[in-house]
Amino acid sequence: MQTVAANGAQLPVLGFGTYGMDTGDMLRMLPAALKAGFRHIDTAQIYGNEAEVGECVAQSGLARREIFITTKVWVSNYPTVRFAASVEESLRRLRSDYIDLLLLHWPGSPVPLADQIGSLNALVQAGKVRHIGVSNFNRAMMANAVRLSDVPLVTNQVEYHPFLNQSALLASARGAGLALTAYCPMAIGRVFDEPVLKEIAAGHRKSIAQIVLRWVIQQDRVVALSKTTNPARLAENVTIFDFELAQAEMAQIHALARPGSRIVNPPGLSPEWDSAV
Repeated sequence: MQTVAANGAQLPVLGFGTYGMDTGDMLRMLPAALKAGFRHIDTAQIYGNEAEVGECVAQSGLARREIFITTKVWVSNYPTVRFAASVEESLRRLRSDYIDLLLLHWPGSPVPLADQIGSLNALVQAGKVRHIGVSNFNRAMMANAVRLSDVPLVTNQVEYHPFLNQSALLASARGAGLALTAYCPMAIGRVFDEPVLKEIAAGHRKSIAQIVLRWVIQQDRVVALSKTTNPARLAENVTIFDFELAQAEMAQIHALARPGSRIVNPPGLSPEWDSAV
């Protein structure tokens, strides 16, 4: 699995996303994903499936160090009195003595950002967490988090797909040494009806999903999260390293971005998004 370098971390460029997956799907799909070659698993406290991640990793036959696990602290656990305890519970569910990457899940919280970042730093210093980052932060919030942290942040996990222009956020992340991690790359299925993507896929004899994932990872310092509950799609989604998109094709896909294409925007949690997006 190829990796992306970000502030001293090596992030597997392709991850298996688990948002919305129930116990049955997790126990069915995660072993198959690991067998297909995925080595990066993305979960979160609020997803309610960290225990299934832990079970599948423990039963995979792979050494723990071979699998990169990302999880996220939910906003209700941001207060200092709950933060470390919630992560200890995540570790218990994950059956691991460390987390590879721990993120703040959303910025919508009355807890000062300095306290949130301080809690992340303390967990790194305690050896419980290898790398830290944020999720769903706009440029100003991301810059503030970078400024407040003694430990380098390595990623900002955000919605990113061909219809959503994240160029300004990506430029800011790169400038600070961070990667972007792209969730919802298929735009909840919208990509499969896009004529431009159909044409590019036909030209490469690849699926539209493969084209979109390739577009994501072919950008400098961007990680793609892939999610499926169809075992037949796993081998397809991981087979994106045997071809390249031409620069003209990359530009065609970037040109699909349109205003109003954001999908994930929960009130009370979302920031004021940057105008470029």
